[in-house]
Amino acid sequence: MLSYDETGFRRDGAPHRVISGGLHYFRVHPGLWEDRLRRLRALGVNTVDTYVPWNFHETAPGRADFTGPRDLAGFCGLARECGLDVIVRPGPYICAEWEFGGLPARLLADGEMRLRTADPRYLAEVDGWFDALVPELLPLLASRGGPVVAVQIENEYGSFGNDSAYRAHIEEALLTRGVDVLMFTADGAEDAMQQGGGVAGRLATATFGSRPKERLATLRRYQTSGPLTAMEFWIGWFDHWGEQHHVRDPEEAAAELDELLASGASVNLYMAHGGTNFGWWAGANHTGQRPFDAGYQPTATSYDYDAPIGEAGELTPKFHAFREVIGRYTALPRDPLPPLPPRLAPGTAAGAGSVALLDALDVLGAPVADSAPLSMERLGQAHGLVHYRTRITGPRPAMPLRIDGLGDRAHVFVDGVPLGTLDRNAPGGGLPLAVGPDGAVLDIVVRAWGRVNYGPLLDDRKGIWRAVHHGHQQLLGWESRPLPLDDLARLPWRADGPRAPGPSFHRFRLDTGSADAGGAGNAGAPADGFLALPGWTSGLLWLNGFLLGHYDTARGPQQTLYAPSPLWRGGGADGDSGADGHDGSACNEIVVLEMAEPGERVELRDEPDLGPRAAAPEV
Repeated sequence: MLSYDETGFRRDGAPHRVISGGLHYFRVHPGLWEDRLRRLRALGVNTVDTYVPWNFHETAPGRADFTGPRDLAGFCGLARECGLDVIVRPGPYICAEWEFGGLPARLLADGEMRLRTADPRYLAEVDGWFDALVPELLPLLASRGGPVVAVQIENEYGSFGNDSAYRAHIEEALLTRGVDVLMFTADGAEDAMQQGGGVAGRLATATFGSRPKERLATLRRYQTSGPLTAMEFWIGWFDHWGEQHHVRDPEEAAAELDELLASGASVNLYMAHGGTNFGWWAGANHTGQRPFDAGYQPTATSYDYDAPIGEAGELTPKFHAFREVIGRYTALPRDPLPPLPPRLAPGTAAGAGSVALLDALDVLGAPVADSAPLSMERLGQAHGLVHYRTRITGPRPAMPLRIDGLGDRAHVFVDGVPLGTLDRNAPGGGLPLAVGPDGAVLDIVVRAWGRVNYGPLLDDRKGIWRAVHHGHQQLLGWESRPLPLDDLARLPWRADGPRAPGPSFHRFRLDTGSADAGGAGNAGAPADGFLALPGWTSGLLWLNGFLLGHYDTARGPQQTLYAPSPLWRGGGADGDSGADGHDGSACNEIVVLEMAEPGERVELRDEPDLGPRAAAPEV
């Protein structure tokens, strides 16, 4: 059991310092959990910290999944086998640069619900989530012989609000369901944030990335005795699309860590291993004042975070610098350091057909008729694309076509011909549209990136959530078709499919099991790879049915997508990829949904390319 008194932390009654590393099970393929946890232990930490994202576990309202990649108990059990305690941060809000901060998108269907407050509608949803989660958590608690030594109440709430009734409800919700290990809060090292997020009688901790002496002095005003803890010591930073890859000098970060540990404080390295925002799970930030303002910043697929343990398991210079510092304050493991995980040899995938998205609508989703276009949330859809169709009467002179309330980028077609694109970051933009005497069919395909995960603008709806105007006239009478893209097995591939600009699927095959196809020549060894799309623009990529995530070659920074070894046939550990019943050979299927200009090839590389570098902000 972990406890504390005026002198500091105690573990089973003995003096203890928490030296923890952040590693999120939901950002690592479960086949690699043990590998990453062993690398984390090799760093010298004694604890692993993870959030629990509500939206990752909730597969339908009132239904939660704790199996496979969502096996929280399995992850915690592996952590114990690796000699690590576990800190769990169950939210309900987690931030974490994760889609909607871990909240289910369906909460936005109720336009009146006030998130992260004591609004009874929101609290009822939170209680339902805790009813599902806490029974899974209880056997893992140290009080019951498990590895979980501490549980966090909400997450950096003082950066959002100061609703004391809400904070008290979250604390009570955990207590009444049986959580009886150390509970704590984590907030920025500023007075207002500590005041807004703290819970009386619970350990207060701080989140920051620099100037530890100053930040710990602020924390001491609120945690007036006992241990001081940097619950998030930001040792790198995340990337948005269109930025450079953020890095932090290893020696400078190690010196700050040394100063923090020399003060006697405990620490959680955020992140020790960042991992990947697979699928649709990358979040976003927003610098505007209102949801429909410009300033939307989607987060990149890689969550490398310039962490000590790289996205693909690399032991970086920061790993070695941090390990040396940690070794000054605690005994390091004696085991040899793990080697770099094996990697597939480079190769080039062979094209195997294409199909335009507009030609595949009927196998991807069913339309819903309504007078107005329906947002993704009103359609009961959490992620993906939405297709909208209406008919415009004619004749009409050229007038601007505008979308009021767009999340996030619209590809517009008239009678099947591309008209142009509209983007939420250009909210006043319009496309000139003239209509002939026979009228026209208007198709709009909206691509959604991640929902905002931090700040006051959490009400980040996707699709079209207000109206479409032609000139001054609101267009009514729509079909709205959800396209979650969860199953691409029925796509009507054509060998001579389109290579023209516009949303289209493109299929490729890559043999990683012989020296013949694509030149990969890997003889079936389990290994990682990195997929690059030179000459492509922006879209999504699936490997053997598993969505690796968004790519944006044009904007960057990252130019490769990490494809972990368990996803590869012939180069994978178990072939568990959500694929289409393949016979287990080494031929891998790659599907690319390109939203604009397609390239000619998909490359398998043996090194990541996260783009040009820039210094991480001092925070």
